[in-house]
Amino acid sequence: MDNVFIERLWRSVKCEEVYLKGYESIPEARRELAAYFDFYNLRRRHQGLEDRTPDEVYWSTLPGEGPSRSSIAPDGPLRNFLKNPDPIC
Repeated sequence: MDNVFIERLWRSVKCEEVYLKGYESIPEARRELAAYFDFYNLRRRHQGLEDRTPDEVYWSTLPGEGPSRSSIAPDGPLRNFLKNPDPIC
């Protein structure tokens, strides 16, 4: 994956979420960031994706009619990390 996409993602996270809120605690920050990533991937339309969500683009690349993300287990790797981060990090 090209680094420019990751840099753009983190810019969006910081400008649309982190800089606008003053989290009172780490658990609150984790909850709010998990909610933001759900919004970013499931509801936020992206100009660079022809006004589609990342979720729509991902599932449209799979052969056949893949399930929507909402029909899969709700705890993906990112959400699991936000809930239970590695204590070493």
